[in-house]
Amino acid sequence: MGYRIAVNARFLLKHKMEGFGWYTFENLKRIVTQHPEHEFFFFFDRQYDPKFVFADNVTPVVVHPQARHPELYKIWFNYSVTRAIKKYKCDAFISPDGYLSLRTKVPQLIVMHDLNFEHNPQDLPKSALNYYKKYFPIFAQRAKRIVTVSEFSKQDIIQQYHIAPHKIDVGHNGASPVFKPISEEDKEIVKQKFSKGKNYILFVGALSPRKNLGRLIAAFDALHQEGHNDLELVIVGEDLFKSMETKIEASTKVHIHFTGHLSQTDLAQVVAGAHIFAFVPYFEGFGIPLLEAMQSGVPCLAANATSLPEVGGDAVLYCDPYDVISIKEGLIRLKEDKTLRSTLKEKGPQRALNFSWDKSAEVLWSAFLKMMD
Repeated sequence: MGYRIAVNARFLLKHKMEGFGWYTFENLKRIVTQHPEHEFFFFFDRQYDPKFVFADNVTPVVVHPQARHPELYKIWFNYSVTRAIKKYKCDAFISPDGYLSLRTKVPQLIVMHDLNFEHNPQDLPKSALNYYKKYFPIFAQRAKRIVTVSEFSKQDIIQQYHIAPHKIDVGHNGASPVFKPISEEDKEIVKQKFSKGKNYILFVGALSPRKNLGRLIAAFDALHQEGHNDLELVIVGEDLFKSMETKIEASTKVHIHFTGHLSQTDLAQVVAGAHIFAFVPYFEGFGIPLLEAMQSGVPCLAANATSLPEVGGDAVLYCDPYDVISIKEGLIRLKEDKTLRSTLKEKGPQRALNFSWDKSAEVLWSAFLKMMD
């Protein structure tokens, strides 16, 4: 018997795909094409791009209002989504960003990526923090099943919200096959485009406080003060340069390049062209950029914190994310230790083989079937 499945698709955004968006895209694209016997109703909160209608068994539905603020979340999930579930006679609701409807009776499967706000409340605006603190424990209890993206996050959800372990499935994230090593010639072209022709350290991520960019920039500044000025720093993410400018030493500023948001093709090039990939957040549910860099054969420096050692294994070098000197010393080692560099270049792509969107989608679908049982 085919199910009628409602899906929260509000992070499938044409020009601004980030973590939740890519998770939704990669998993749902696989699930809907592999299961043509079921009908899927994708609920968008704005006009959608037709490329997100992955197959004939997907019906796109625009559900108002646009849900990008705590008060609007309540209206969208509790009223608009509930009405749409009823209207389209859906049997279940899948929500890839951790939110659910508190007013529908159908079973709900949610994906909770991480609980950073429980550990670092200072990172969020007050209104968002209050909403998460109040509702995420309720969502965790109310969901029929939960999927999360790392063993670290599973244990965190169990401890924070007293959820039975058997209710939570772990499906690690994957990385697109566009992330792969490139030739030395191509690296030169990338360097001309992004770093004035010089070797560069790369950071990729949403520029939120937990990404720890302030300490990475301070470590890069210290590197330059000690005479290691043959490296530039390239930062890919929404452009926060204005708000960070005051914190950056004038002498270092000319060596830092903010690219803003990049297309996936450009992103794959800039990752593969990096001399060092530096990813030092103090809290991460998984860390897709680290996986993309490992898959691209780039030597990586990662924070020895939360889920990152689970992803990197022995294929990356670790540092203390709270210690600027530890970050700086890691960067120097990756710059100068040729043996370490070639070991990590070899181990990264091997380690990356443990993770794939195919496996991720299998876990999500199997969790759905367990829920419907």
